[in-house]
Amino acid sequence: MNLDQASFSLSFFLAVVVGSASSWAQEPSQGREITVPGAVLRQRERPDPVNAALEDRLNNLLPALMREAGLDMWLVINREYAEDPVYFSLVPEPVYAARRTTMLVFFDRGAEQGVERLTVSRYPLGSLYESAWQGGDLEEQWRGLAEIISARDPQRIGINQSREWPVADGLTAALKARLIEVLSPELVERLVASEALVVRWLETRTALELESYPHTVALARAVIAEAFSARVITPGVTTTDDVAWYVAERFAELGLAIWFHPDVNIQRRGTSCDRDDPFCGSSGVIRRGDVLHTDVGICYLRLCTDTQEMAYVLELGETEIPRGLSTALGTGNRWQDLLTGEFRSGRTGNEILAATIKAADAEGIVSSTYTHPLGFFGHAPGPTIGMWDNQGPTPGRGDWSLHPSTAYAIEGNVKVAVPEWDGQLVQIKLEQSAVFDGDQVRYLAGRQTRWHLVH
Repeated sequence: MNLDQASFSLSFFLAVVVGSASSWAQEPSQGREITVPGAVLRQRERPDPVNAALEDRLNNLLPALMREAGLDMWLVINREYAEDPVYFSLVPEPVYAARRTTMLVFFDRGAEQGVERLTVSRYPLGSLYESAWQGGDLEEQWRGLAEIISARDPQRIGINQSREWPVADGLTAALKARLIEVLSPELVERLVASEALVVRWLETRTALELESYPHTVALARAVIAEAFSARVITPGVTTTDDVAWYVAERFAELGLAIWFHPDVNIQRRGTSCDRDDPFCGSSGVIRRGDVLHTDVGICYLRLCTDTQEMAYVLELGETEIPRGLSTALGTGNRWQDLLTGEFRSGRTGNEILAATIKAADAEGIVSSTYTHPLGFFGHAPGPTIGMWDNQGPTPGRGDWSLHPSTAYAIEGNVKVAVPEWDGQLVQIKLEQSAVFDGDQVRYLAGRQTRWHLVH
């Protein structure tokens, strides 16, 4: 399949799938048959759309971000078994590791000529990179890199070292020491941390990526709907562990990678959920009248999701959820609205958190906010908006500013007293994938506004 064919195939299935997903996503399971929305590309079909998106990023996004960060050159140097975290976002599929010592060089030649992309490596990386060295001797390879850098005479050379951002700290101590050995003292003085570029590269979503992202999120939500149904759960028999493994195995059947093991837990009438508990819930056999919660995350076409939703197991004779629980979910949606309403370009994560807490307190909502960016990683770089164990400012990552075209897991919880449970607090734990377009937050495949019901 060539790139033109891949673009047509991707556009076709997205037109069918994402359109249907947007309408499906607002309606959790209500005892009906659940169907995973749309096709999942086979493994051999995935490289072409991924590489088309990568080429678009390298051509149209990277030059602007290098200039924003004030870098003339960016070096990404890594070895097999010790890959730089950013490496896999820069090289075409199929890729499983760095080959021996792999060196990528990005040099900004100016607005008219753009960014030159070179690989100084034993093995080529395809059409997206020009091979600037061929050979097998490691010492010659390092000397070749030094000659390339010297010939271009960059004033600011970005290297991946960072105290704050693990994703920007991929240059190992040994590789940095060798780089310093082969460069002239003058060029060594020009080495600077590239963390600002790395974070912006990883956090920014392109228009092409946002075409496919809703489909990935819809797939995650569809499997949750399957798991939270009578198709999987038999009250009095099925355990939370059974459901968690169903979710993991279902994703495996679909060829979708999970980036953490799914979690499923129970809240039950008569089991205390204190106002100060960070998380309420337990494991065990699922029974009628239980409130269920799950947390799942998948990655597909290099983009990751993070999703939490709620379900209720109907009592015998019940046909709908108790009004108090319905109200509690509505309170959770209101908290989401307060949070996303505080998103403003240029605001830091700490500022958004403080404004959200103030707005929720003003409405009497007992909430906790711990929202994080999404993208090539499930816990991606960008502005941290609260931590589950810290509802105050987060130094460093919480000080990062909000930018347009960035994605987030809108994550947190509220606690609401439920009259039908004798005023017991129930914790509504929600997390939905969304994108900030510069003006507002848009959910990529809807959000949960109704309970999943297990009949």
